[in-house]
Amino acid sequence: MSEFADLVSSRKNWIESVLKPWCQSARRADLIKAEDEWHDIAGQVSAEITLWTWAWSRFPELICENMPGVNETAEVVVQFLKGGSVTGVPDNRKSARGQLVLLCRNELGKSEESQPISIDDIDSVKKC
Repeated sequence: MSEFADLVSSRKNWIESVLKPWCQSARRADLIKAEDEWHDIAGQVSAEITLWTWAWSRFPELICENMPGVNETAEVVVQFLKGGSVTGVPDNRKSARGQLVLLCRNELGKSEESQPISIDDIDSVKKC
């Protein structure tokens, strides 16, 4: 095997075994720091497509395989670490930098946005 092929293989392995798992467990503040240096860390790839999708993948119900960002196709229940929950449909365009925004129904049945929910404050996400 050539040296270049070894280099490519090593880089792919590092991304899958180190970088991606780190994104799946890092705190939001650290993810934001990484985003600022993402081209140096990950190469010429978009942080929205990689870093933030990998970060949200700690909650599998929020992502769709091979699609960047949060999945907008299903209503979810977000359980908070400190108790309580909110139900709504994720808004990928408004969910940015580790903050999830849901489109919820108010008591009158009208659609409204949730306050941004930090990835650090979420305990679990389940589809309805």
